[in-house]
Amino acid sequence: MPFSEIGSLVLVGAGKMGGAMLHGWLKKGMNPKSVSIVDPHIGSEAFSMLIEYSVSHYKDAADISEPADVVMLAVKPQQMGEALPALKRVVGPSTLVVSIAAGTTLATLAAALGDGPIIRVMPNTPAQVGQGMSVAVGNGAVTETHRRVVTSLLNAVGKSAWIGDESLIDAVTGLSGSGPAYVFLLVEAMAAAGEKAGLAPDLAMQLARQTVVGAGALLGGVPTDAATLRKNVTSPGGTTAAGLAVLMGEEGWQPLVDAAIAAATHRSRELAG
Repeated sequence: MPFSEIGSLVLVGAGKMGGAMLHGWLKKGMNPKSVSIVDPHIGSEAFSMLIEYSVSHYKDAADISEPADVVMLAVKPQQMGEALPALKRVVGPSTLVVSIAAGTTLATLAAALGDGPIIRVMPNTPAQVGQGMSVAVGNGAVTETHRRVVTSLLNAVGKSAWIGDESLIDAVTGLSGSGPAYVFLLVEAMAAAGEKAGLAPDLAMQLARQTVVGAGALLGGVPTDAATLRKNVTSPGGTTAAGLAVLMGEEGWQPLVDAAIAAATHRSRELAG
C-alpha cells in the first residue's frame, strides 16, 4: 500500500465519512505525522484518532503554511462553495485533490482550485465499518501514480473501482451511494411483514436484521455470484420458491428497484447542475 508516497495529506472535513477514512488510513499504517485535519467542528471518530495518534488539527485551512501532496475534500456538498476558496494555500500546482462530495463535478473543482490532478469519488456509508464501496474518476492530469495512491486510500475502508466517464457517477450514486438506504428499508419491510405474520416486533426485527447481515457476509465471503446463492437457498416447490414467485413477478422487486435507482440517478444529475 503506497502510503509512503504521500508526504502530506490534508483532510478537509472530519465528520462521519471523513472520520471513517482517517480511521482506516491510520489503522492500515499511514504515518500520523503526514496527516492534518481541517474542520472547525471535528466529528467524534476523527477526534478519537486525533487524540490516539496526535494528528494535527486546524480550524481553518489558512493556518496551514504550505501546499499538501494530497487534499481530501470530505465536506458536505452544501459546504463546498465556502470550503473551496479557503483551500488556495494548501492546493499547489502538483497537489492531488480528491473530493467525495456528491454533486460537485471535476469542472467545478478545477474552476476553483486550478487544473492540476483532481479525482472525484462516490463512496458509501459502510466505509464506517471498513466495508465501503467507492468509485473514482479523474481528470486528464491524473497519472497512474495518482490512481495507485487514491486506490490505497479508498481500499483502506472497503473496496474501490474506477470509471472513465464522469457522467456515470450519477448512476453509481443511484446504485451504491444510495444503496445502503435501500437495504435498510428492506430490513424494515421484512420486520413489518414478520409482525403481520404474528411475530413479536423485537423478534421480527432481530430476524430481519440478522438475516440481511448474514446474507451480506455470505455474499462477501464466497466467490459464488448472487444468482447462484439465491438458487442454492431455493428448493423446488418449497417456501423460498413461494416467496420468490411474488418478489420476482411482474409487480415484484425488479421494476421497483429499476425505478428507485433511475430516480436517484436523475436527482444526482439535477444536483450536479
